[in-house]
Amino acid sequence: MNKKRTCSFCGRNESEVGLLISGLDGFICNDCAEQAHEIVTMNNKSTSMPLQDKPIPKPKEIKEFLDQYVIGQDDAKKSLAVAVYNHYKRLQHKDEKKGVEIEKSNIIMVGSTGTGKTLLARTIAKMLLVPFTIVDATVLTEAGYVGEDVESLLSRLLQECDYDPKVAETGIVFIDEIDKIARKSDNPSITRDVSGEGVQQGLLKLLEGSVINVPPYGGRKHPEQQFIQVDTKNILFICGGAFDGIEKKIASRLKSNVIGYDAVENVNKIDKTNMLKYIAPMDLKSFGLIPEIIGRLPILTHLQPLDRDALRSILTEPKNSIVKQYVYLFELDGVKLNFSDDALDYIVDTAIEYKLGARGLRSIVEIVMKDAMFETPSKNTKQLTVDKKYVESQLAKANLNVLSRQNE
Repeated sequence: MNKKRTCSFCGRNESEVGLLISGLDGFICNDCAEQAHEIVTMNNKSTSMPLQDKPIPKPKEIKEFLDQYVIGQDDAKKSLAVAVYNHYKRLQHKDEKKGVEIEKSNIIMVGSTGTGKTLLARTIAKMLLVPFTIVDATVLTEAGYVGEDVESLLSRLLQECDYDPKVAETGIVFIDEIDKIARKSDNPSITRDVSGEGVQQGLLKLLEGSVINVPPYGGRKHPEQQFIQVDTKNILFICGGAFDGIEKKIASRLKSNVIGYDAVENVNKIDKTNMLKYIAPMDLKSFGLIPEIIGRLPILTHLQPLDRDALRSILTEPKNSIVKQYVYLFELDGVKLNFSDDALDYIVDTAIEYKLGARGLRSIVEIVMKDAMFETPSKNTKQLTVDKKYVESQLAKANLNVLSRQNE
């Protein structure tokens, strides 16, 4: 008499289940297999929840981690470290009833292109192991117009955590080019400012904290669509922008403030080479951000313009420096790559001449190394040294004015 095969988990025989999968010493039915999959999935999600059951890195530890990847910018690093530490400390103790509710502190960073705004935000997210996404404010428009709705910011964050809203609600969103949605003009116009002030108004509820209906796969909303509800109260928003020309607004404000007997002395104290250090919320308002959105970005920090020494350090010192990347690329082909000091100095001088910033360093090195990367894998080369003469010859063949326009 044949013994009926039964599921080793629920005990049902094969006639009572849709599918019975055989193993080495037992069987499992399709229902138990699905349930086991759900348990494993839930367990993975719970163990990957950010900052659960582990101490939050202290501000000094966060800054030390940033120092490994970003050169200089100590003021911005300290502001970010303190803001992020307080934000996640607030999340860990949000259930404690002390009669005091800590509000979140979103951040806005002002700095010229290539100074490291995006890199700072990405590096912090890497350290904390939290969902992180970068979105570009220039593609956003008011609802109903061509472009993306503000809710698309959260769609991208959901994609980073497999559409789990609970995990997404502890993430970080970096909104780049925030200066591009500044109010175009104070004068009334017959045309709507759908990509400027209208977008700022749409961002208000996201930055402050509210439950947002997010289309699961991006795109525009429509009535029959299923939405994922995301509470933005615990999402940290970091905004960055170059705010090109805001120095004039700052200078105008400072000039109006230095009136009186000590006016000449106060003017002399102003560092005219770095006006961003004097930036204040009223300058953002003059530039075109509405007061409501400035109020929801309480932490304002600036990034220093990069001088020659900083650019030289960026080339070689960070953990993920440009030179180390290329040395490793050639190492994979069994080639030892060396850069002479005068070659590195010439690359930095070129970046300064064409006002390319740190981002332009990568482009210049790519131009310099293009021919070598094309030819070396096919040769039996064991060592390659890049000197100033080689850099000059490679850059002479390139149109660096194109790079300059790309980094504006």
